[in-house]
Amino acid sequence: MSSVDAVVIGAGPNGLVAANALADAGWDVVLVERNDEVGGAVRSAEVTAPGYVSDLFSAFYPLAAASPIIRDLHLEDHGLVWRRAPHVLAHTLDDGSAALLCSRAEDTAAGLEAEAPGDGDAWLELVRGWDRIRDPLLDALFTPFPPVASATRMVRRLGLADTLDFARLAVTPVRRLAQERFRGQGAGLLLTGNALHSDIPPDAAGSGMFGWLLCMLGQDVGFPVPEGGAGELAHALRRRAESRGVRVLTGTPVTAVTTGGGRATGVRLADGTLLRATRAVLADVPATTLYRDLLADHRLPPRLERDLDRFQWDNGTIKVNWALDRPVPWTADAARGAGTVHLGVDQDGFVDFAADLSVGRTPERPFLLFGQMTTSDPTRSPEGTESVWAYTHVPHDEWSEDRLAEHVERMEVAVERVAPGFRDSQVARHVQSPSDLESENPNLVGGAINAGTAGLHQQLVFRPTPGLGRPETPVPGLYLAGASAHPGGGVHGACGWNAARAALGANGRLTGGARRVLARTAWDRLLRG
Repeated sequence: MSSVDAVVIGAGPNGLVAANALADAGWDVVLVERNDEVGGAVRSAEVTAPGYVSDLFSAFYPLAAASPIIRDLHLEDHGLVWRRAPHVLAHTLDDGSAALLCSRAEDTAAGLEAEAPGDGDAWLELVRGWDRIRDPLLDALFTPFPPVASATRMVRRLGLADTLDFARLAVTPVRRLAQERFRGQGAGLLLTGNALHSDIPPDAAGSGMFGWLLCMLGQDVGFPVPEGGAGELAHALRRRAESRGVRVLTGTPVTAVTTGGGRATGVRLADGTLLRATRAVLADVPATTLYRDLLADHRLPPRLERDLDRFQWDNGTIKVNWALDRPVPWTADAARGAGTVHLGVDQDGFVDFAADLSVGRTPERPFLLFGQMTTSDPTRSPEGTESVWAYTHVPHDEWSEDRLAEHVERMEVAVERVAPGFRDSQVARHVQSPSDLESENPNLVGGAINAGTAGLHQQLVFRPTPGLGRPETPVPGLYLAGASAHPGGGVHGACGWNAARAALGANGRLTGGARRVLARTAWDRLLRG
């Protein structure tokens, strides 16, 4: 049995960030990954045709570009280069029109103003609100709950009246937000399409916040991509970690977290090897995997068991990657320079799509998120060609080959409606079903890419189960570092960073020991009371 200060399970972006943070504090760290390559849902490969790089899961990274956690790692010193498309995002409709999120807010506003006088100023008002609270808001999103210091800074900047307005925006459904603030349809398409990057329906509380946040990030940092493929972000994180002494073991599944004396003591590998962790074990895995698989031999509080029974996954996903011999033949010129394109539905179609998913029905008209990767990064495919993908959400269900083929047909029909000739440009195609996504990355349970619903009932102090919204678990020395923890899905590194901070604090490396004792007492009271 070898012994280290900490073992980190899972080399997704959160696990990689956690390993970096612990190594920066001088800890001896081993990072263990079951796959042969690090990255989790941040990986790329040539799966369609030679010379065409496809991002296998996630692709655009506004949260990573804006995250103070990722920024402070200075990954540019370890080979990361960000690339951006000429335009951030377009939503194209079947009639050939499109709404465009430009790199400059003034340009976005000009397009909205041309459609409906007054909408340009309304858009810029949203942007000004973002500019006022950007830094404290990002700090609040990416730090352990409750974010007292950052929330106080926000209130001071806004004042009481504007704080209440912002709180209302945060819980307003995105459909209502668009109706209240804009006369034309363009802004509503941009806001709602971005809101549906999560699984919150457009008429549900909280969807307005998601739509506003992603649109504002688009105006602020764009939707950047790593040059050479998504995997380059993960590789830069690995190179940084290894430069600080982290040992990375790939192709090495963990089968259990070991415990003794009432605390986590290490991990057991698939080959029976034991790795002893003298200070902490951090798990970049879903909450259900940690508690029900890796801790299968450890008795958990009955209340936690009950809460895990109520844990809700976000919707499944079908993703298709294509190699094209030419750029996408969009009817709408605005879509040609956009890295991300939304398509398949109009403003009312969003509601129909979400309703289908809510009742477990396969949408007849799917909403697609479509990525033009060569437009964003010319290294992704040969000159004059395009590497593209699209994904859509689907109910959690069994997907036979015939049923999968039918839905991929719906997806291609949706693209063909707004880009006639798309099918004729295909060189090759690679389809990833919900089960394929989970097989390639077990954290994507049933093709769920958010590690649990983003609905308000499973966010903040309710994530992953009702508690304190923190990475600590009922097992001392064990920390949940995956996206099931607060603040949830997205490539921002906060879940891993928060787990590392908690581990360092519990070992006397951070101030605030009295607060942590209080937190532990509250956990025990909540789970056992």
